[in-house]
Amino acid sequence: MYRRAISVSLLALALAAGCSKKAPDTDLAAPQTPADTGALTLPQPAEQPRTESDVERPTLKIAGVDGTEYDLAARRGKWVVVNFWATWCKPCLKEMPELSALDAMREHVEVVGLAYEDISADDMKVFLKLHPVVYPIAVVDTFNPPADFATPRGLPMTYLIAPDGKVADKFLGPVTAKDIESAIAKAGGPKASQS
Repeated sequence: MYRRAISVSLLALALAAGCSKKAPDTDLAAPQTPADTGALTLPQPAEQPRTESDVERPTLKIAGVDGTEYDLAARRGKWVVVNFWATWCKPCLKEMPELSALDAMREHVEVVGLAYEDISADDMKVFLKLHPVVYPIAVVDTFNPPADFATPRGLPMTYLIAPDGKVADKFLGPVTAKDIESAIAKAGGPKASQS
């Protein structure tokens, strides 16, 4: 009887230990590419990230790497593409020339690039000499991103802001000029052939 009680007790302990076993940790430092978007996922902060923004007209005031201040409110009347990206993100680098061409060729569209990474302004200037764009670039503090935008779940993350300042569309993953122009037309703006 004594042996049986010990065996039952040991079995109960083993089962209890098995139930509380932690799942293995995953490597959050290595970006992964979701098959459905082509975006690189980002490790999320310990606190709950802002996954959706309920701000109808987001604000954004940020210093560009060239020293000028970028103010989203000053761009009312234009379609603005707010693109979260990083220098290490291959899909981001691939879309930069197309976003730059869109900004240069369409008077009603402006682009701003928000580098979502820990990089100095000087290092970013060096990077931009190798990967030039015509639109302003600012470095975003990953621990204190712009309050009116959701914390990016992956990169690139792009918002299309309508001329009235409202978010017209958002894209997780690489975006093309055609995607942006289609979203503008869908939201009531000019079609690509009209611009």
